[in-house]
Amino acid sequence: MRCKMLTAAAAVLLMLTAGCSTLERVVYRPDINQGNYLTSIDVAKIHTGMTQQQVAYTLGTPLMDDPFGTNTWFYVFRQQPGHEPVTQQTLILTFDSNGVLTNVVNRPKLSNE
Repeated sequence: MRCKMLTAAAAVLLMLTAGCSTLERVVYRPDINQGNYLTSIDVAKIHTGMTQQQVAYTLGTPLMDDPFGTNTWFYVFRQQPGHEPVTQQTLILTFDSNGVLTNVVNRPKLSNE
């Protein structure tokens, strides 16, 4: 009788703690990296006046360009480490009609690594 009672109590306790967030950290979650990984050294090489070919040679092809034809390139890097919140870095490059870089926006600013 006592063995059945302990087994039932253990089963109930296991079911009650199955949804707890403390056990969530035990489950392995791989890091998920997506997009263009850029370091601050890579971004420092970019300056206004460069052509699209020079930028593509330095940084690689962008993750996406503006579908509306405004000559804007987006380098996006999204990182989701295991159980940590998602972080995203975006580098936006704007070119004029001749393909010359006119504006660089770096959000959030990359720190030195």
